[in-house]
Amino acid sequence: MPTHDYTTRIQWTGNRGDGTAHYHAYDRTWDIAVPGKALIHCSNDPLLGGDPAKMNPEDLLLSALSACHMLWYLHYASDAGIVVTGYSDSPVAVGEVGRGGAGRFVKATLRPHVLVKPGTDLAAAEAIHHRIHDVCFIARSVNFPVDYAPTFEVQA
Repeated sequence: MPTHDYTTRIQWTGNRGDGTAHYHAYDRTWDIAVPGKALIHCSNDPLLGGDPAKMNPEDLLLSALSACHMLWYLHYASDAGIVVTGYSDSPVAVGEVGRGGAGRFVKATLRPHVLVKPGTDLAAAEAIHHRIHDVCFIARSVNFPVDYAPTFEVQA
């Protein structure tokens, strides 16, 4: 099978001057830098002392999962002749923290809200969501269940 590479650069920005001399001596902040793309300032999860105004790894993973689903949905809708005029998602993931503080996602629910043209077959539009997990790069890469709870709105 053909392969392709993805690259990124992570740069820790949390050195307050003493590096990691002790646990409270440094910030859990970094930048994501991909050549030619906007810089993303990140921090640890706020539950672990991170900056709540910055993206954290959990935010990024859930966002990537949702975006991958959206892009495949739009593709399949277009192929099916379903005209989508708006799409938003407010996904929710559930995480757990185990012994020693190790965490993981145990499930995620994507909750896309899809705006479609009048006359759209909503059953066909709904069915598309359940085909995507088989092809979405991100969904196929995670080891937790992903559910779908789409809603539809017919454009006025």
